[in-house]
Amino acid sequence: MNEKMVWIIAVPLLIFTFSSTLAFATQDVEEKIKGKKVVMIIASRNFRDEELQIPKNILEKEGVEVKIASSSRDVATGMLGATVKPDLLINEIKVKEYEAIIFVGGTGASSYWNDPVAHFIAQEAIKESKILCAICIAPVTLANAGVLKGKKATVWPTEQHRLKAKGALYTGKKVEVDGNIITASGPQAAEEFGKAIVKALIGADQPSK
Repeated sequence: MNEKMVWIIAVPLLIFTFSSTLAFATQDVEEKIKGKKVVMIIASRNFRDEELQIPKNILEKEGVEVKIASSSRDVATGMLGATVKPDLLINEIKVKEYEAIIFVGGTGASSYWNDPVAHFIAQEAIKESKILCAICIAPVTLANAGVLKGKKATVWPTEQHRLKAKGALYTGKKVEVDGNIITASGPQAAEEFGKAIVKALIGADQPSK
């Protein structure tokens, strides 16, 4: 068999093998994440639209079930005009039922900075080894809950002093991951934030090393 014939046979075989491996890998990822439940916590007024919509779309595309929680069951309004009807109240959240807890930013997120219910949820998420996430100014809620002490984290730049004051290791990155805690700096990081949460949800099924 000459060299040309070898390549004619080998190249399609290599392409088929690669395609099959990729298909199995994609299917494996889908099976690990499909059907998992997360809850996104928004302010009833002035949540940041992209910080809800972009990660939510990324998660739902992967088959994740996303619930929206707020301080009111009335239609919530975003800073840019988006509207959403919450599925439940923040005080109805049962942390054990979710794989990830996500605090969405926007100016309205400051309403949770000193909220005891929000603090309890953040603390319970850590206790239950859940994935705890916050974007924009929402990481301040986590800092005030005491769960960022000694942890690498990021936040909207104007609020970095609030994280540092509570012992967080501010990095200034768009997205920061430290164990089960994922923080992001603002709407420009919403896509990367959503992808980081997906990666963490997939990794949640991996055995601890």
